[in-house]
Amino acid sequence: MSENCTHNCSTCSENCSSRTEPQSFMESLNPHSSVKKVIGVVSGKGGVGKSMVTSLLAVLMSRKGYNTAILDADITGPSIPKAFGVSGQVSGFDGYMVPKISHGNIKIMSSNLLLESEDAPVIWRGPVIAGAVKQFWTDTVWEDVDFMFVDMPPGTGDVPLTVFQSIPLDGIIIVTSPQELVSLVVSKAVNMAKKMNIPIIGIIENMSYVKCPDCGKEIYVFGQGKSEQSAKEQNVEFLAKMPIDPTLSELCDKGEIEKFSNNYLEKVAQKLESSL
Repeated sequence: MSENCTHNCSTCSENCSSRTEPQSFMESLNPHSSVKKVIGVVSGKGGVGKSMVTSLLAVLMSRKGYNTAILDADITGPSIPKAFGVSGQVSGFDGYMVPKISHGNIKIMSSNLLLESEDAPVIWRGPVIAGAVKQFWTDTVWEDVDFMFVDMPPGTGDVPLTVFQSIPLDGIIIVTSPQELVSLVVSKAVNMAKKMNIPIIGIIENMSYVKCPDCGKEIYVFGQGKSEQSAKEQNVEFLAKMPIDPTLSELCDKGEIEKFSNNYLEKVAQKLESSL
């Protein structure tokens, strides 16, 4: 402790033993960037369609006339470029990276856009992956972005923690599936967000049902979902149910997700729009 200590930690940069306020790890954007709203899309487990929800929300907000971007923080399992049909390495200038632009004018930064081959594995340890995520935020030129969606890897490990601590999130959306264990998974994601003081916008249940192409009946392949009940237990808003849609899957595989026209997440998009 300095002899001139005022005991006001908010005005002091010293990391001394008497510090009583937590040190901020938030990273600043570069001078070429401007982002109004940052929304994290998270899940407690893998395979629930988090990247698909991220992509659809970006498409919906873009259709509403907003400048939209996706920061793909799933470094070792990036799927965003594939869904949008974006490939090749990003360009740059003066040490900054310029994101790829989709056909629908959505800015995208992903680890797959840094590799010489899109099927090359990313074999990095946790600290390196976390550092890459921070650089996607600080060293990419995010020019005039209204809504940025951060597609995070599942769980509560290094990368979600890095995003929560380093990027000024305006809120998160939790994506789940209908299986019974979802309540435990949701609880973990909700509790992590609360501990990190990150606002929770709500919960989306994916793969809720399949609609019969002949009679239109909704068939609950995985049983009636528990997500809505879990949302009530956690005092979190339940936002939407998404069905298993073969057309959506096909368009993702073709890199044409921007052609999908069924707005399952319109209510969510309206909620985000009202936050501006």
